[in-house]
Amino acid sequence: MTNPTKSPISDAKEVEVIRKLPSNPTPLSAPQEQQVRDLYYKNVRDKCAEEIKAFATCATNRTVTMVWACRTQKLAMNSCMLQYQGQDEFDKARAEWFKLAGERKRKKEDMERLMEEGRRKHKEWWGLDEDGYLRGKAAEREAERAFKEAERRLREAGRD
Repeated sequence: MTNPTKSPISDAKEVEVIRKLPSNPTPLSAPQEQQVRDLYYKNVRDKCAEEIKAFATCATNRTVTMVWACRTQKLAMNSCMLQYQGQDEFDKARAEWFKLAGERKRKKEDMERLMEEGRRKHKEWWGLDEDGYLRGKAAEREAERAFKEAERRLREAGRD
């Protein structure tokens, strides 16, 4: 049984809305959404770089007169940016963010590895134990005992 309140036009609109959903609808945290927005704005600025540069050049060394003197450059810049703003561009930025996720993860792992190596070298250089405390006299006694043991082995090897 069909629903008499729905028309074929409303069904077509629902299908169109479903097509416009992003390809990866995974919910992101607020910082991740901010990264997507930053990527989106960067892409728009990259596409309108010439118009932005023309407006910036015109506005250089101007204060209030910039409003009148640079009106055409401002309108060109705004129309360019409006042309590339929209849900489609935002979805492209979101898809690009997901593509770059593996690279971000690899960079994070590399940074963690470098940090751990730095901590290890720091502990080794300063003679720290696993908890990061100075070994102090116990370390000196252990080193002295190892030195005496090595001397004893050399003497015994010389007697043979």
